[in-house]
Parts: sequence; C-alpha cells; structure tokens
Amino acid sequence: MENWKRNLYLMCVAEFIAIIGFAVILPFIPYFVQELGVADEAQVKFYAGLAIGLSPLTMALVSPIWGALADRFGRKVMVQRAMFGSAITFFATVFVGDIYMFLFLRALQGCFTGTIAAANTLVASSVPRERVGYAQGTLQVAVYLGILLGPTIGGVVADLWGYRMAFLVTSAILTLGGVLVFWVEEHFEPAARVRLAGGLGRDLRLILGTAPLFSVFVLRIVSRLGDRILGPILPLFVQQLLPTVSKVASVTGLIIGASALTSAVGAIFLGRASDRFGARPVLLWCALAAALFNAAQYFVTDAIQLLILQMLTGFALGGTLTALTALLAKLSPEGRQGIVYGLDASAMSIANFFGPLIGASIAIGFGLEPCFLFAAAVFGLTAAAVARFIPAVDSAPALVPQRSRD
Repeated sequence: MENWKRNLYLMCVAEFIAIIGFAVILPFIPYFVQELGVADEAQVKFYAGLAIGLSPLTMALVSPIWGALADRFGRKVMVQRAMFGSAITFFATVFVGDIYMFLFLRALQGCFTGTIAAANTLVASSVPRERVGYAQGTLQVAVYLGILLGPTIGGVVADLWGYRMAFLVTSAILTLGGVLVFWVEEHFEPAARVRLAGGLGRDLRLILGTAPLFSVFVLRIVSRLGDRILGPILPLFVQQLLPTVSKVASVTGLIIGASALTSAVGAIFLGRASDRFGARPVLLWCALAAALFNAAQYFVTDAIQLLILQMLTGFALGGTLTALTALLAKLSPEGRQGIVYGLDASAMSIANFFGPLIGASIAIGFGLEPCFLFAAAVFGLTAAAVARFIPAVDSAPALVPQRSRD
C-alpha cells in the first residue's frame, strides 16, 4: 500500500475515535447548563450558546500559531497535541461546580484542540493533489461517522449515568485516539527554516492576499455559520416537539447522529465528484440544497419530520465541507499547508463562536423556529457567493517563501 494511503486510513481511524469523544457531549450541553444551576429559560439558551462558542473563539486565536509550528516541526505532533490536550480539559470538566468554571474550561479547551485541522494538514501534505478530493472526503467520512456514534453514546450515557460520566468517557476516548496516532508514519521536511514571528506574519499576508484562498476562507465562515446557528437550539427544539422529556437526550443524539451518517455518505460520494467535475459546482449545488432543507424545517410538527430533514441537510453539508476542504488542499502552497489549515481552523472557529450566539439570540427574541429560516438564508448567501467569487481553480498560488538567515 502506498504510504499516503496507509497514513490516510490510520488518520481516519484516529479521527473517528477522537470525534466520537467530542460528539459525546453534543446532545446535552443545554441540559448540563441547567444542572449547574441555571434555571431561567433565556439564560439557559444564552449560556448554552456561550459554552458551545467559547472553545471555537479561543481556537481561532491560536490556530494559525499551531499551523505555523506544524510547518516547522511536523504535523503528526500537532494531531497528538490536540487530542491529549482536549482529553485533559474534558477530564477536568467532570469536577466543575458552577457555570463559570465550565465556561472557563470550554475556553481553555479551545487553546489546545483542533484535531480536524491538524488531521487535514497531515493528510493534505501527503496525498497527491489529483486525489485530494477522495482523501479529504474519506477523512470527512471518519469525522461524520464519529459524530454519528458520539451523540448516540452520549445520550445513552447521560440518561443512564449522568452528564459528568459522559465527560469522563470523552476524555478516555480522546486519549485512545492520541495513542493511535503514534503508528502514523511521517517523513517531515520543513519547506523553509523561518523564524516564527517574521515567517508567520509574512506567510499570513501572502496567503490572505491571494484572492482564491481568501474567498474560500470567507465562504468557510459563512457556510459554517449556517450550520452552527442550530447548535444550541436543536436540543431545545426536540424537547419542544416531544410529548415527554424522559428520553430527550437519546432522541436528540439519534437526530444528530442520523444527520452525521448522511453527511458521511455525502462526503465520500461528493468528494469523488469534486475530483471529477470540480469542487465549485459541487459546492454551489450543496449550498442551495442546504438552504432548501433548512427552510423546510421551519414547518415541522414532530420529531420524525425533523429527523428526515436533518438527514437531507446532512447530506448537503457533507458535500459543502468536503468541497471547501478540497479547494484549500489544491490551493495550499507547498510546505505551507499547516498555516493554511490553521487559518481555516480560525475561520471555522469564528463561525463556531458566533453561530451559536446568533442562534441563541434569535431563539430568545423570536422563538426556535425562525432559526431555521435564518440558517436557510445564510446558505442561500453562500451559494450566491460561490457563483460570484469562486473560479474553477485547481492549482496552488505561486507563493515562494523567503528563507531566513538562521
């Protein structure tokens, strides 16, 4: 087996395990906020959105630095840093006693996490560019399958043994994923010996000054906003649809997991399609489909209807994420994949922070259902931006890093 394929499949298994760990807590963050003593409904929505968004905010600040370190010292160690660092913060969460300590740990976690960006960097730097759609699609399948199983496991664990046990399970799973990465082979040679301060600043200016890359970063933020708006309100919307709340965590986990399953299917099929037909048309049609299916969720009246529409939305989102990731891999200058994916992680983290807060604000001001219409409008804007600003590009911009004198 070619070395890049071996690394790809090992990273898929490791990332699958890690994402299971992260996704374990997805169904019940609003409920855990309630357990920590927040009783007012509006405050539950606000603190749930803040808890979901704080980790991405701090991740946005540090991701370019981690990306630069990956280009200088290797990508494998960055994957392990993200997994082991997150395992420690989740373990500490088991012992929190109030909402403020929980929020602090969520912020601290963002400083160390970023397993998807680290894995994307490692894969993008080792696969042939003509196979990048397949490779990124395969990696996204691992991510989505982890999201499929994680919420289901988390919902069951939370219902049977409580929310704190679910955080402990998350810590153990992330530790296992980090250990598995030891078997990934990396033959790393830095493209240029640059000083961190000067080299990072120069590369950031060059990369962000490249129109196609900058456009993809903006689209990443916009499309991710459309997805993350529903983060804090989906569990509460499920709670509103169900006649009894006894198994609300399990039902929420099932819906999130089913959406992740169709996202995995979309990622692998549409990843191959992006290699054959180009990432731009795949991205355009997936954004339009996501807009349509999100708008339809405004009208649902029971959990079954929500489940079906979430699955259709998940398929479209799988194609959107894979097409954007494939574009980044094809546009990344050789030897600077770490910084590019670090910036991508920052872009996604900005959206991950503001998306839940926007969703919580809409829910507080207008109710839960209008959040779906807002998400649909965001994906419609994404489709319009793709049609207007994204060219059919499949090659990296010509960036020639300057060597330092050290």
